[in-house]
This record gives sequence, structure tokens and C-alpha cells, in this order.
Amino acid sequence: MATQLNSKKLNSKNDSRVKKISGIIIVALMPCVGLLCWSWQEIERFARTPLAIEQETIFTLPAGTSRAGLEALLRKNNVITDSTLFQWLLRIDPRLAKFKAGTYRLMPAMQLREMLSLLSSGKEAQFSIRFVEGTTLRDWLHILQRAQYMQHQLTDKSAQDIAQLLGMKNNTHPEGWFWPDTWQYTAGTSDLALLKRAHQRMEKVVAEIWRKRDAALPYKTPNELLTMASIIEKETALEHERAKIASVFINRLRLGMRLQTDPTVIYGAGEKQTGTISRKDLATPTAYNTYIIDGLPPTPIATPGYASLIAAAHPASTPWLYFVTDGQGGHNFTTNLAAHNKAVAVYRRRITARNEK
Repeated sequence: MATQLNSKKLNSKNDSRVKKISGIIIVALMPCVGLLCWSWQEIERFARTPLAIEQETIFTLPAGTSRAGLEALLRKNNVITDSTLFQWLLRIDPRLAKFKAGTYRLMPAMQLREMLSLLSSGKEAQFSIRFVEGTTLRDWLHILQRAQYMQHQLTDKSAQDIAQLLGMKNNTHPEGWFWPDTWQYTAGTSDLALLKRAHQRMEKVVAEIWRKRDAALPYKTPNELLTMASIIEKETALEHERAKIASVFINRLRLGMRLQTDPTVIYGAGEKQTGTISRKDLATPTAYNTYIIDGLPPTPIATPGYASLIAAAHPASTPWLYFVTDGQGGHNFTTNLAAHNKAVAVYRRRITARNEK
């Protein structure tokens, strides 16, 4: 019994000592805990700090960049001004340290953590380039040459070189074989890669339209349909006129008449042609001068849009053989040369009266 009492007294004394020591430890650690909480709050505040930029900024992060390298780049590009806690932020949130090489679009309202999350996501900045209907390969190459953040592989390449690079087996000239659209790309994309995408898209569309074309059209190949579509594209900007324009050229081809369309003359003259056609131009032989050659020119003369492709594949059924601009954005269509000449005279009188005002 005495032994049990002594044991209880001993345990009580031990408990008191443990509590006393625990109290001393807690009191001693309180400043450290407070410091840790304060440090955490400061790092969190730093993570919420807005970037120092005042406008949209394109930031490129090279492959193999270290944590210290990223910090140095951000300071060098004035994206951040204070980096005292930068490395600590990457330590307490390791997900933000898994940044990926690339080119990113940073916005002024973006916080530091948001920026690091973007770099870790690998969602690079998208750039856009617009190719419109009616433009030529030469136009496209000029646009590509001026495109920012693009790798240029087509500089000084000829049309034949480009056709070979695109893997075109049936055509040695790629004119017209590119889908007009707004194309997105990331930094480092090559002009050749983008052109391939546009080419593959146009091939797919043309193949589908060719498969569903009207019967008995005077085309032997999809390239001829595309060539007709390009001429239609250059002749009118009015969608409701495209099938009518197509009918005129189809009727002429069926009758063995020359197409006699000015845009082909302009294209055949090349860069020296300013757009004003003279009698000399009409009489100058080129592979594209449809006042001299029979049938269609050897290649498209521009990039046609979908509406022109559909018109070439499904022309209107009309008796018309001629058309001339009416001076008001549209055209007058006629069935014979005498009526056509009258329409031309009306147009000229209208232009003369407009210039005299």
C-alpha cells in the first residue's frame, strides 16, 4: 500500500515537471512561431504583388533556365522590381518552380503568382496572321516575312522551291493552294510550317468540292477548278454575282471562246503591272494572258475564298457570254457583243460624268 502511494506521488511529480518543461518550450518557441507566421504572410503578400509592367509584354523564357536565371530575366525585363522573396516563394510552392521554356504574354494586371502559374502551365502566347481572299503567294510571303516571332525558312525561295517543300506532286507552282483565314501560331513556328497548314486545309476543301461538283463541267483536274475560282475571286467582290460570273466563263469555255479576263493579264505581267491595263498589255503574250491563250491559264492567279470555289463548282445556268462593271460595284451581263458594247458605253459615260463633277 505504501509502495502504491509512493508511486502515485512520483508520477504526480513527473507530470508537473513535464508540464513545466512544456510550458517553458512553448514560451521559448512563441517568437519563432510568430516569425514563421509573419514570414509566410510576407511571402503570400509578395506572391500577390502585381507585375511592374504597364502594358502587355511578350516574355521569352529560354530552355534550361534555372530558378536564379528566371529571377534575373524578370528583373532585366522590368517585369518585377523586388525579388527579395522570389526564391522563398518557389520553395514554399514547388508547383510554381516547374516553369517551362517558351514565349508568354504577360498582362499589367497579372500578379506574380499568376505569372509563375502561366510559366508552369506552358500555355505560350498565340500570335495571329491574316491571309485574305484574292491575295497571291507573293503577298503571303511578304506578310510572313514581317511576322513577329516567326522562324523564316522561305526567304529567297522560288515558287517552285516552295511547291517542292510542300510536297506538291501534281503542281510545280503553289499559287492559290492556300486556305485564306486567320492563322494562329506560337513563337518559333516556321513560315513553312504555317504555309503547310494552309495548304493542307485548301487541299482538303478543294477535294471535297471537286467530289460534289456539277456534272459535265469543262475541268479536267481540281487545279483547273481552283484556277477558275481564283479568276472569279478577282472579278467580283459580290457573293451573289459569283455564280453568274462563273456561268459566263463556263459558257465561253464550252464554246471555245477565249476568257478575255483582265485579272489574268495583270497576274501574267508580274510585279511591273500597276493595275492599269493598256492595249499593249492585252497584246503582250504571257502564259496567263487570256486575250491570247485558249482556255484557262496554267495556275490559279490568287487565293480564292469558299464562295468562289462553290461558284466554280456550281455555276449558274445562263446564256451570258459577256459582263462589264456597272460602275456601282456590280456588273451588267449580256449575251452578245453588240449588247456588251452598249453596256461598255454606258459605263464609260457614267465614269466621265462622275469625273466632271
